[in-house]
Amino acid sequence: MLLASGVVRISTVNRAEPRGCLQVDLKVDDRVMRTSQRTELRSHTDIAILGGGPAGLQAALTAGRVGRQATLFDDGTYRNATVSHMHNVVTHDGTPPAQFRAAARAELTAYDTVCVREERVETIERDGEDFRLTLASGDVLSAYAVVLATGVRDELPPIPGLQDVWGDLAAQCPFCHAFEFKGTRIGIIGASAAGHYTALMGPIAGGFVVFAEGQELGEGVSVDAPVLTARMTSVERTGDGLRVSLDDGTTQDVAVLFVVPTLHQSAPFAEQLGLELNPSGCVRIDEFARTSVPGVTAGGDLAHLAAFPMPMATVLMAAGGGQLAGHSAIARLLARGLR
Repeated sequence: MLLASGVVRISTVNRAEPRGCLQVDLKVDDRVMRTSQRTELRSHTDIAILGGGPAGLQAALTAGRVGRQATLFDDGTYRNATVSHMHNVVTHDGTPPAQFRAAARAELTAYDTVCVREERVETIERDGEDFRLTLASGDVLSAYAVVLATGVRDELPPIPGLQDVWGDLAAQCPFCHAFEFKGTRIGIIGASAAGHYTALMGPIAGGFVVFAEGQELGEGVSVDAPVLTARMTSVERTGDGLRVSLDDGTTQDVAVLFVVPTLHQSAPFAEQLGLELNPSGCVRIDEFARTSVPGVTAGGDLAHLAAFPMPMATVLMAAGGGQLAGHSAIARLLARGLR
């Protein structure tokens, strides 16, 4: 797979077959990185971890560090799949996400109690105090505890062309995506977020244009930028940036667009388990990453505290959430006397 930047190429070199946990060697910049050890296929695991992004990978590492049996399920779905480089990650600023995941998977091979399976889980059911997972293959796995780290799916405004540039020339998070556009003209989709975005990116931007899209500026909010009421009809690449067409026949050129997407759970497990949700659509957790169902913890973009309006969607926050969710899953086992 060639990432958008053209910097990192990942290809499958070897794939071990069904008897054990999946073993995949990834070639990253001419280096082969083995991503999973070979063990007997399990029908039970202490902790089932769903999601192979930073939160799930960290939860698996946390379990491995104290010798807990954990199975990580990674179906290849990642919120940042369209992003060529991740930023605001200390020691990994500018690292391609795929390279980060491959390195984390390679590190997990040091822990013989951790198994990585590149399979999709279809359903999770409660089975007394335990859980029953049914995989797309039809296999069934039981677990004492579940860590959800499947992330969220971003729903963008239905503007033709916007989805095509998402994660590249359109983004949500200025901490992750704005610095590379220093000194350029930045477009903001939606007037309701314009005050926050212009204040946050003011030291970086060369200028702003706000596409109101039927929204009003917040009460008492003013922005030092034109606020256009004509609706966006398309977004297309032009040179190094974007051209936005409006329904009044005019166009606006920008280097990048920022927009607040609507969040949806990327997997059905919160609904299947009957988990309490926040108004954002994310799973509600307490200070120890515990959900409303005993034995189920959650970390990463799919979950946040009730005090937060939305998840703190960064790689480091996701990994930290995964670590806490892993700790709490282990604490759950100890509380049940499962040594």
